[in-house]
Amino acid sequence: MYGRCTVLGATLRGVEAIPVDVEVAVSNGLPGFSIVGMGDASVQEARERVRAALRSSGFQMPSDKIVVNLAPSSLRKTGSGLDLPIAVALLAATGQIDRACIENRLFVGELSLEGFVRGVAGSLAFALCAKKRGCSLVCAEDGETVSVDGLVQYGLRFLGGMRAAADLPLLSPLVPESAVCDLDFRDVAGHEVAKRALQIAAAGRHGVLMMGPPGSGKTMLASRLPSLLPPLSQEEALETALIHSVAGESIAAILSGVRPFRKPHHSASLAGLVGGGSPIHPGEITLAHNGVLFLDELSEFKSSVLQGIRQPMETGEVRLTRADGTVTFPARFMLVAASNPCPCGHLGDEETACTCTLTQVKNYQGRIGGPLMDRIDLHLDVQRIPPSDVIATGSGTSSETLREGVLKAREFARWRSLHDAGARVSASVSPHEAASGPRRPADLVRDCHLSESSREFFEQSAKTHNMSGRAIMRTLSVARTIADMEESHEVLMTHLCEALSFRVREGVGV
Repeated sequence: MYGRCTVLGATLRGVEAIPVDVEVAVSNGLPGFSIVGMGDASVQEARERVRAALRSSGFQMPSDKIVVNLAPSSLRKTGSGLDLPIAVALLAATGQIDRACIENRLFVGELSLEGFVRGVAGSLAFALCAKKRGCSLVCAEDGETVSVDGLVQYGLRFLGGMRAAADLPLLSPLVPESAVCDLDFRDVAGHEVAKRALQIAAAGRHGVLMMGPPGSGKTMLASRLPSLLPPLSQEEALETALIHSVAGESIAAILSGVRPFRKPHHSASLAGLVGGGSPIHPGEITLAHNGVLFLDELSEFKSSVLQGIRQPMETGEVRLTRADGTVTFPARFMLVAASNPCPCGHLGDEETACTCTLTQVKNYQGRIGGPLMDRIDLHLDVQRIPPSDVIATGSGTSSETLREGVLKAREFARWRSLHDAGARVSASVSPHEAASGPRRPADLVRDCHLSESSREFFEQSAKTHNMSGRAIMRTLSVARTIADMEESHEVLMTHLCEALSFRVREGVGV
């Protein structure tokens, strides 16, 4: 039963599946089963799973020397998805299945001790890898499958099915359902200023910080923000679904166009929020890519964890460097944060007096950190509403009404970016990035078309409030979004005043 065989498998690194050549050699020598090629613990444990699965499926397990090499050997392999290609290569090497049935196919799957094939995280990444290699994909029959143009995908339920591998069933891809958001701003009575701020944020993809006493409606407002956003485009859906697939989460809602809404607990670690671990996995800010990241109780997060999101907010990606290389995760998200103004939560509350000292308030708000606050575009005080307004829930401004303003602003911004002679969009900027305005400060200032009086007013306001360069540009960007909502080619004084009102907080600030 001696022989050699090579089967194509794959392993995950970041949000990408890297092809792996699974080479099996069965030769004369001391009986043994060894796996080489920098496989982690789960890969090494494949020996026992493969051994039991072969016997349970009615195949013969060779009692000779078996060596499995995972090439390239310089790449660390992780996960149990290499179980199936190891077993298939072993069967082909010993002549128990026809070698023709493994040609031009990529195998991915975990094996149970009874020989059943289980799905693994990253099904979409493996499908894209197979397409890139120009071969078909063989994976678990019960896994989530996404239709990829030009790729044939086969389902394997039981390892014994490899006896008839030429007749494996084709997988039926997920059928996306219509995107529906159950939460509506109509349920939030009052808070018209807050709704206006969130509408501006949705139109220009700006970050928002809401600060106010407990029970004032901050969480209700934030949870309804996705209802203002347009559905994911086909390109965005595929990109976002890839991330969630690698993380082992369902991608059905993503494929239907629903933007992700992530709400990590304030006890989240740096690796949980930004990404990391071994093997490296995406964090919450990457899972919120093309969607919303909601950080409730912002001041309760560890300061070191919060500061970890500063650089991704600027660059739109996370670069994690380890001894074996650097992994890059996409992280373009809308940040929505909520916090109490002080430890007792009642600073600025008209109904309940605050019991905190000035030092306690400063220390509490100081946990957020000035650099992170500087990167948040809209700062908003949210006060409690009268009981009569609370009881009148269901009569507020609806999400549909607010979304119309968002779509109108984005469409006007796209038209302005593409047709304004003074705002030429770089070919490297995607359409959805172009719609939110240029990235360079000089382009932003030029696109605002400020009059001399408006420029002087804004410069004086920035000087009066001691605004940093970043704060000036972000405030100007908010003003540009407000002008887009009114379909105004120029940023007027009124637009600057409203943008400044969301930047310079009064009342509960210290």
